[in-house]
Amino acid sequence: MKTLRLMLLGLPLVLSGCSTLSSVNWSAANPWNWFGSSIEVSEKGVGELNASTPMDEKAVSSALNDNYRLRSGMKTDNGEIVRFFEAMDDKTVMVIVNGEKGTVSRVDVMDSEIETDSGVKIGTLFSDLYSKAFGACAKATGDDSEGVECKAANSQHISYVFSGEWHGPEGLMPSDDALKNWKVSKIIWRR
Repeated sequence: MKTLRLMLLGLPLVLSGCSTLSSVNWSAANPWNWFGSSIEVSEKGVGELNASTPMDEKAVSSALNDNYRLRSGMKTDNGEIVRFFEAMDDKTVMVIVNGEKGTVSRVDVMDSEIETDSGVKIGTLFSDLYSKAFGACAKATGDDSEGVECKAANSQHISYVFSGEWHGPEGLMPSDDALKNWKVSKIIWRR
């Protein structure tokens, strides 16, 4: 009888909290995710995302350890229709997954919690990785046209977009002296 009374008293409290509980990332509460490996960018991919991952919401979410809420869309890129997923943390886009021909083709990482296997992460200084831009960097294009994109050392798949302040002519690369204080704003993995 005492248990029934407690349940009846507690039920309204539990039900009133249901609307706020929908925003909780329940997969993070699973004990098998507590000590799981964190997501890392390597030559193989980003976390479990790689060139063989299907562009399917469940597969993409699982490959990112179910850490994000996914939003899907389509866009055109060089005349081709490209499907993408935005992996979001609350209202902030943390990872963008692009696909071609049904599988993942590119992953853009903006989450500062995700590092490369060599320890590079969002906010790493240009001068920590490069002494000069020549041979490694070019003016970035598309959405990143304000930045500079540099290939990661000894990598065929990873590059970094650096952003910073520069007041030179539009379309030209900043000098090495200006770049030294620029920071990684995006890590890109391409298949």
